[in-house]
Amino acid sequence: MSVNIKVATYLQPYIGGKENLEVEGKTVRECLNHLVVQFPEMKEMLFDKDGKLLDYISVFISGDVAFEDQIDNPVKDGDILTILYVIGGG
Repeated sequence: MSVNIKVATYLQPYIGGKENLEVEGKTVRECLNHLVVQFPEMKEMLFDKDGKLLDYISVFISGDVAFEDQIDNPVKDGDILTILYVIGGG
């Protein structure tokens, strides 16, 4: 499956300055892992040492959020994954 990944501006330096790129995978996790294979620095930006999605990372599948417990959900050919940091404060 071919999926487009949109990466927030602050993560683009880790993927060669690109805003969009295409990856392969049948699930959100497979797509993110394919991204990490292409750009190894992204691993520490997305996952903890146990391979879990970092708490402050949000991944959207064509507009719908995919939480950590949904990271193994399937994606469809042509889906767009958007990766963002969740920023909090008060």
